[in-house]
Amino acid sequence: MSNIEEFSVRTDLALEAQEMNVHPDEKANKSDDGVTVNEEKIDDITLTYVKVDEAGAARIGKKAGHYVTLESQAIRKQDTELQVRLSTCLSHQLKKLMKECGIKDSDRCLIVGLGNNNVTPDAIGPLVMNEVVVTSHLFKLQPETVSEGYRSVSAVSPGVMGVTGIETSDMIHGIIHETNPDFVIAVDALASRSINRINATIQLSDTGIHPGSGVGNKRKEISKETYDIPVISIGVPTVVDAVTITSDSIDYILKHFGREWEEKDRPSGVLSPSMNPFERKTLTDEDMPGEEERKAVLGMLGQLGVNEKKQLIKEVLTPLGHNLMVTPKEVDSFVRDMAHVISSGVNSALHEAIEDGEASSYTRI
Repeated sequence: MSNIEEFSVRTDLALEAQEMNVHPDEKANKSDDGVTVNEEKIDDITLTYVKVDEAGAARIGKKAGHYVTLESQAIRKQDTELQVRLSTCLSHQLKKLMKECGIKDSDRCLIVGLGNNNVTPDAIGPLVMNEVVVTSHLFKLQPETVSEGYRSVSAVSPGVMGVTGIETSDMIHGIIHETNPDFVIAVDALASRSINRINATIQLSDTGIHPGSGVGNKRKEISKETYDIPVISIGVPTVVDAVTITSDSIDYILKHFGREWEEKDRPSGVLSPSMNPFERKTLTDEDMPGEEERKAVLGMLGQLGVNEKKQLIKEVLTPLGHNLMVTPKEVDSFVRDMAHVISSGVNSALHEAIEDGEASSYTRI
């Protein structure tokens, strides 16, 4: 197995790119390698702040800038109350990022919903456009009707190159040239390297976005360097490739055996948290058995490192045409709920008159 090449995992998340390049023994907030990671928890939402400088950009393959990741089970659990809290948290983080970019309360915004409305996992951007509060036409035609606390906002869903035949970045460039916004917010679906983060993560960034990069279909970037105005991206991972699913499934099998062995060796009468039937549903890295045990279960496959294992799976699946991009069967409701969370957060962040948690009553259907 020594001739197996290193596997390059497709991910649009800076947090995952950093995780793949950090040794388990290193501290998460180490900053001398060009990447600083800090984490905090608000209610049931985990916030991770990733700051990447030029050295870090070269190391993890992500542009230098600020990335904020919000992780929550609000969508997957269909928890309405938690979704409202997630939307509020998103609004606060978006406001902070806008301030760091030097965006003023009076600056005009163009919101771009990237993706294909006919492909459900890729429809988050267009769905968000259906619910954002647009006001630019009122500022232009009926300024006296606009109440205090609103800014000029326009929105567009340019579609994808495979449908329009036009490079999406070029289309946006033309719109910016004609409408002269002061900044752009781009919303798009992303790809992840982890099953657990699908429809459970929102990434904010001031580095712009590369449409299609997570699924190997990289297009022109949408960024400040392209348009000379700040570009803030909001992305949600909705797909994961078959290589990752297969690799994670193998790891779950090993962790399951590791937990069983741990409980079998535990002295009689000594309880383990994993013996709780609810806790048993969650398998963690601590359940992974040692190398000898992994070899006993899976032979040579159990001895492979993470990247070696994924590279092997890729070499098996790709020639067969089976390295698919996969999404959950509940993706219809997940995408619809996530689009509502994002649009509500964006509305309250852009318009002071819209209070956190109340943005849904202002949206248009």
